[in-house]
Amino acid sequence: MNEIKVKRGYVDTPGGQIHYATAGQGKPVLFLHQTPRSWDEYRDVLPIVGRTYRAIAMDTIGFGDSYRPKEQASIGLYAQGVIAFMDALAIERPSLVGHHTGGVIAVEVAASFPDRVEKLVLSSTPYVDAEDRERRKTRPPIDEVETKEDGSHLAELWQKRRPFYPKNRPDLLRRFVLDALKVWDRVEEGHRAVNNYRMEDKVHLIKAPTLVLAGTDDPFSYPRMKHLAGNIKDSTTVEVHGGMVPMVDQMPEAFAKVVLDFLDRH
Repeated sequence: MNEIKVKRGYVDTPGGQIHYATAGQGKPVLFLHQTPRSWDEYRDVLPIVGRTYRAIAMDTIGFGDSYRPKEQASIGLYAQGVIAFMDALAIERPSLVGHHTGGVIAVEVAASFPDRVEKLVLSSTPYVDAEDRERRKTRPPIDEVETKEDGSHLAELWQKRRPFYPKNRPDLLRRFVLDALKVWDRVEEGHRAVNNYRMEDKVHLIKAPTLVLAGTDDPFSYPRMKHLAGNIKDSTTVEVHGGMVPMVDQMPEAFAKVVLDFLDRH
């Protein structure tokens, strides 16, 4: 089997340049990352999905190497960036795959632009309703740490994320920290946008066939996976045993298989 190569590029949009990576040919599948990550979250997934589809991973505006919007961050703003990206690449109706924050953005795109989404995969996506928003008000920042002259804030960030990553995989934490450093001054923006999002007003508007999946070892999304699926008409669910917060790059083969099984079947 020929190796599927990942290619990277930029597209111009009305707001600024958006960076992306792509692999393969065929029907388009657009991947949206969690924050403060980048397309790199899907680095190992793109060549697998690219064997049968045109797999594309964009950097959400404000993250990675995409432009930094001047407007206040919101899920709606991120979704507009997704639509602008699709327009710039003349992608009319892709399947959409989002992980964590990327899943929340995918909900907004599918709900507000139903004619632009063929199929929807929500990976480890929190169900943000009134109950969840209230709980988030007292939760400390996930990734925000105070910059210190001796650089100890880097170790602090590492330690804050470490419990949610598999043991003996410092490579995954290193990839996370590299992405976080790129957006250090706005590292928490994506989480704040999720905290303010009224998902309960949107999920019932989703028309695309939807898969809701979550890793069993993800404390943020797994407990509410069925709650989310229960609010999306005719959605299906899949549990990925052992999947943690970084499930996409923790187990790319297993993740890609679940996604491909759904896309091929529906």
